[in-house]
Amino acid sequence: MTTANEIAEKIAAENDLTKAQAKTIVDSVFKAIADAAVSGAETSLPGFGKFKVKDSPAREGRNPSTGATIAIAASKKLTFTPSYGRNWVMTG
Repeated sequence: MTTANEIAEKIAAENDLTKAQAKTIVDSVFKAIADAAVSGAETSLPGFGKFKVKDSPAREGRNPSTGATIAIAASKKLTFTPSYGRNWVMTG
């Protein structure tokens, strides 16, 4: 797993920045993605992927312990679709 701090350290090392400056940049990027999601906008990062908010309609479900039918409210979900362009490398 990679953390925001590890991303910031890598950016700092590769761009002659302090870790604090790089962490500010990383935090700003994540905040911009979150702000776009809250407003319903899509964020597209070429070569990486897209963050998009999708509506989940209301539906019926079941309580797993009782089996009773329950109403599940409509909601919004943040989804990520990876880009498999030439800059994307999958390992594993």
